[in-house]
Amino acid sequence: MAVKIALEYRRRVKEQQKRIGSAEFRNTHFSYRIGDSGVETFISTPELHSENTITDDPQPPGQVWTINLGGLDDNSGLYKIEVNTNYGSGVKILNRPAPPQFQESVRYAEQNLYSKSKMLVGDRDPRNYEFSVQLRSFDTSKSGNGVGMAVLMSFCSVLLERSIKGGLVIVGQLNLGGSIDSIYNAVNLVELAVEKGASTILIPINARKQLNDLSDDMITKISIQYYNDLKDCLLKALLE
Repeated sequence: MAVKIALEYRRRVKEQQKRIGSAEFRNTHFSYRIGDSGVETFISTPELHSENTITDDPQPPGQVWTINLGGLDDNSGLYKIEVNTNYGSGVKILNRPAPPQFQESVRYAEQNLYSKSKMLVGDRDPRNYEFSVQLRSFDTSKSGNGVGMAVLMSFCSVLLERSIKGGLVIVGQLNLGGSIDSIYNAVNLVELAVEKGASTILIPINARKQLNDLSDDMITKISIQYYNDLKDCLLKALLE
């Protein structure tokens, strides 16, 4: 706790310096580890952002920002996926009641984690862990439909004990075989990501042609990165 408080106050000093001279003082991330095998914990200052805004600070392992794909009966909205692990087995969704569409996304992510574990998390066997999953919604959309890729990245992040990059929002749905579903509203998703404060969006390559219609103004506000499969998404999402 003492380390956290000290770094939080130091972060406030750096933020003020950045406001005075932005060219000299760039974005700074403060983090700490406790013990030789401790997980890196990043320190943020609560007054710099609201709860429903994506920030440039990396999230703890297992936490991922995402935007659902939306549909005829559901608008797209901002979500955060939060996953914790314990020794055991299986996946437990903490939301009560759990939206059926989100249950489907979790099931797809779970099956791909098991079937492609060697490729994604190496020698860590996900069947030896129990995953607790929580979906947090920040808009009117509550279904959590089409967020399977973000759930899978959360599973991998917590198993590898590595954070997802700060400012990143991940979109995309996968199926049981690991293929990536097509996206039909890519421009809307990018515009919403910008509105929510994202600096980077990680989106399937099948959306590339749609984003040729993105306005010049939007293109200057966000970095668009594409992925073509599960491993490619993970490598681009994890903090180096």
